[in-house]
Amino acid sequence: MSPATGGPLRLEVPAVFPSVLPVADPTEEPTSPTLQDAQESATNAASWVEQNWSTWLSIGLRVLLIVVIAVALRIAVRRTITQFIERMNRTAQAVDGTALGGLLVNVERRRQRSQAIGSVLRSVASFLIVGTAALMILGTFQINLAPLLASAGVAGVAIGFGARNLVTDFLSGVFMILEDQYGVGDTVDAGVASGEVIEVGLRVTKLRGDNGEIWYVRNGEVKRIGNLSQGWATAGVDVTVRSDEDLDRVRSVLAEVGETMSKDEPWNERLWGPIEVLGLDSVLLDSMVVRVSAKTMPGKALSVERELRWRIKHAFDAAGIRIVGGLPAPAEDTPATDPTAGMAAPSAYANTGSPQSQAASPIAPPAVVPSNVTK
Repeated sequence: MSPATGGPLRLEVPAVFPSVLPVADPTEEPTSPTLQDAQESATNAASWVEQNWSTWLSIGLRVLLIVVIAVALRIAVRRTITQFIERMNRTAQAVDGTALGGLLVNVERRRQRSQAIGSVLRSVASFLIVGTAALMILGTFQINLAPLLASAGVAGVAIGFGARNLVTDFLSGVFMILEDQYGVGDTVDAGVASGEVIEVGLRVTKLRGDNGEIWYVRNGEVKRIGNLSQGWATAGVDVTVRSDEDLDRVRSVLAEVGETMSKDEPWNERLWGPIEVLGLDSVLLDSMVVRVSAKTMPGKALSVERELRWRIKHAFDAAGIRIVGGLPAPAEDTPATDPTAGMAAPSAYANTGSPQSQAASPIAPPAVVPSNVTK
């Protein structure tokens, strides 16, 4: 009902689009399309194609240009990264077998590190290039990217929360490799485990323990790393002698031992500095400690300390210098003690038949006679 006239409400649809086919009368019989109708349909299709072919061609050329540029850029970037990694490997192989290579470069470590870095860089480059190209193609088709980007952001947050441990391990492994915190052949202390690194991955690091066991350490669990194979190490030996020894004589013997060891093979390569006598570390009533130190090749401090102790002991024995430690050393001029000095003198009470023992013994009580016994 119309609110103004009270009559029935009529909906008028404006004739925006003209009717292509006339309204068929239900009383009329259907007729087959004529040649003129087919010609008109073909003319309309041709005109529609003629009006839109330029738009199609423009979109196709844009998509083709984006794809070609993305493929060419991806190939160029991956090839550049591969050449950079190969150059790193050639540099490591060039010094392999030399003294510098033995001291500073581990070929296997450099190879694994370069492969891991190359893999990460190639994956990141491919993801960025292909993702950017896909978004540009969708934008060419006049597709609204805001809902798509919002959905991708929500999905990324959900995946990040669900797999946060995996993401943490991966990112920690990437930064460990990029920063070269440790590599194959290094002896490290990772807190949760310690040993020699045998493999470095983006998620897990493998360590060989002292007893031969293999530790699988997740990179995300490592809070601190103590690398014992980078730079240089320090070998320190404490020598404890008697307090009455001649310090100048002790220093001269230690200096002679250090000079001799620095010239012998293979210790001349493992020692990166002279063996120094640092002086007295502590002085007690019956002993004093002399500190000896040397800068060594990384990972060789323990072997240098053992060899240094061995040579110091031989040199002190030859020089008549006694090494003491633990219990105080007995003085040489102390007379031998009598083994019977700690025994007590014989006592008269030890003999039960002596008058002293009988006088000290208690008096026995008198015997009790029963009452029923008659005299």
